[in-house]
Amino acid sequence: MADLSAFALTCSLTPSPAPSSSELLARHLLDELESYGVSAASLRVVDYNVMPGVQTDMGAGDDWPKIREKILAADILVLATPIWMGHPCSVAQRVIERLDAELSETDDEGRPLTYGKVAVIAVVGNEDGAHKVIADTQQALNDVGFTVPAQGGTYWVGEAMHKVDYQDLNSVPEKTAATTASAARNAVHLARLLATAPYPAG
Repeated sequence: MADLSAFALTCSLTPSPAPSSSELLARHLLDELESYGVSAASLRVVDYNVMPGVQTDMGAGDDWPKIREKILAADILVLATPIWMGHPCSVAQRVIERLDAELSETDDEGRPLTYGKVAVIAVVGNEDGAHKVIADTQQALNDVGFTVPAQGGTYWVGEAMHKVDYQDLNSVPEKTAATTASAARNAVHLARLLATAPYPAG
């Protein structure tokens, strides 16, 4: 079996080292991936200066190029975001905007560098909108070349207008844990298939 690696971008609005529900769900997803022998790493995007723009490098002070290196080195991308006002948070949106540059970055055969890479989504929030956020982010990542596995998203949503977060729970709800496990299992399966049978060149 191919050796695989995963890299998680946690798009919490909260800088480290403060606790983050988005980071916790991303960690749970990485734990599941590691159970299949996948090496895993992560970072919290808000801890870096990711400048606005749609290029791979926006110039002096832009931290995106070093984050991009980690994305391109991994087989599986985990994108974790909270729900804000029914949408992916602004940090996740900026990540998606920066990934738009990958449409112009190709290999020697003209394929985007993101071809062959798998993307899975993790979403947390205290309001409705998890399915919409997963749909929006999966579509965006697929547009720039990532492949999304079956049931490639996991989420936890608390009661509307309440203050209990994912990180406040005494245990992970059974349905969320099962969904996280399925997303990881399917991501590994798909990544191994793509490693041995890449997409054809145009």
